[in-house]
Amino acid sequence: MNGERRILDLLRAAVSDGIFPGAVLLVSRAGHRLFFQAVGHAALLPAPRPMTAHTIFDLASLTKPLATALAVLILVSRGNLGLDAPLAELLAPRSIPRDKAAVTVRQLLSHSAGFPAWKPYYLELKKLPEADRKRRLHEFLLDEPLEYAPGERSLYSDLGFLVIQWLMEERTATDLHRFTREKLYGPLHCPTLSYRPLQQAAAQDPRDFAATEQCPWRGRVLNGEVHDENAHVGGGVAGQAGLFGTATDVGRLLDAILRSRAGIGGGLPWATERLEEFLHRAYPEPGRTWALGFDTPAAVGSSAGCRFSAETVGHLGFTGTSFWLDLRRKLAVILLTNRVHPTRANEKIKAFRPVLHDAVMEKFG
Repeated sequence: MNGERRILDLLRAAVSDGIFPGAVLLVSRAGHRLFFQAVGHAALLPAPRPMTAHTIFDLASLTKPLATALAVLILVSRGNLGLDAPLAELLAPRSIPRDKAAVTVRQLLSHSAGFPAWKPYYLELKKLPEADRKRRLHEFLLDEPLEYAPGERSLYSDLGFLVIQWLMEERTATDLHRFTREKLYGPLHCPTLSYRPLQQAAAQDPRDFAATEQCPWRGRVLNGEVHDENAHVGGGVAGQAGLFGTATDVGRLLDAILRSRAGIGGGLPWATERLEEFLHRAYPEPGRTWALGFDTPAAVGSSAGCRFSAETVGHLGFTGTSFWLDLRRKLAVILLTNRVHPTRANEKIKAFRPVLHDAVMEKFG
């Protein structure tokens, strides 16, 4: 069977099998599209709506590498932030608990700072006036017991990226939405990549978006409104989640990374030599796959399958999104789905991802 036909058949079968209502798959090499297809539905409820190549997705944890980490990279490139600066220095003159005083930006980015994976802070924060939530969130983060000594091991953590958001906002005197829009996505011409602050969310037609969950505690299907609960109570802008965008603009951003490494084109908002630090594993031990904000494929059982080169970075998003960027082959594979629509209980995508990625790499790798 023709390789492209097999890929398209896999996507259509995934829709039929209920793996996700719809998807957009973009494959490109050095910025040149090799495959770009939309299948299925952007929404099933309250009425079916077709998926298109221009559908905007809640990118969920793709926020970590494509917003927060790249924002840190810009500050590091400018000399405004040090990767090995400790919290005690960065948050001075606040009193930082002893267990967290020596935690560094590098450890936070590589999920090795010791913070737990996740906590339902939103349950308490939503009871507070919006003006008081950020201060209380910062108190929660400082009071949160670490699960291991910083640097000792790695544990994927949303909480660590909430701390990075705090550091970023201290350093820039602005929020991640404004900073990334003005310093990152604007200069790189990625117009749909953006946070969706809740007070501004009504300004765009919800039909432009892939629906996510029929949310139990918000009592509605989410369209263009951040799915992540902790990001939601923070106003839609957070270090761990909240970024929206199309496959096309995710592709543009990944192509900027490739162009930077190749020394092609000007106007990039970061220094290439600092970019390289973010694209390599932070720790050499087997099983510690994290670079700085980016993940790398595990040796066994990776969602990326088994055909990407060792020089690959990427990330998954809870809503059903992912990207993998093979730096050696200059190949980007972006899969955006709405697998949590209408419920997050659907986890069939876990088995599907490696099958699809292997098919893509067999054809284009």
